[in-house]
Amino acid sequence: MNLVERVKAILLQPKSEWPMIERESGDAGYLFTNYVCIVSAIPAVCSFIGTVIAGLGIVGGLMYAVVTYVLGLVGVFVMAYVIDFLAGTFNGQKNLDNAMKVSAYAPTAAWVAGVLNIIPALSILGILGLYSVYLLHTGIVALMKPPEGKAIIYTIAVIVCLFVVYLVVFSIIGALFGIGMMSRM
Repeated sequence: MNLVERVKAILLQPKSEWPMIERESGDAGYLFTNYVCIVSAIPAVCSFIGTVIAGLGIVGGLMYAVVTYVLGLVGVFVMAYVIDFLAGTFNGQKNLDNAMKVSAYAPTAAWVAGVLNIIPALSILGILGLYSVYLLHTGIVALMKPPEGKAIIYTIAVIVCLFVVYLVVFSIIGALFGIGMMSRM
């Protein structure tokens, strides 16, 4: 399946797409080079363009885009390990390959919504990326196979863990660029 078809399918038909994803190779290298590295670049590139259009500086915007992009890629790996680790706690099937697939495809909505960063005034609409929570849940149900009564709690536990991870990530970004980074770009 090509990249555009996969993005459309995971966004528009996730319940039928996850079983197809499950049958594919879970090779992290393949997932990253053919999907994650490309789609996750959307918010970083669009944020950079938005800062340049707004006249807030090329160098600072480029540095910010690169750092957030790299930390986002690391976040996908961390997410996979969290999903796999918690599978046992919620009687799901521990399977790192499937956990990697969920972590690679679930953020698709947030990444695609990142296109709105191209116009800084529209970036608030990035909230549409919260659809990724639904994609995470449907991916966990389809690929990690927790019992029906534990699927929601499993998803919530993953979200809480990821919230902590992203709090750390954004703290690192804040430490690297300072609180007033956006005003200096």
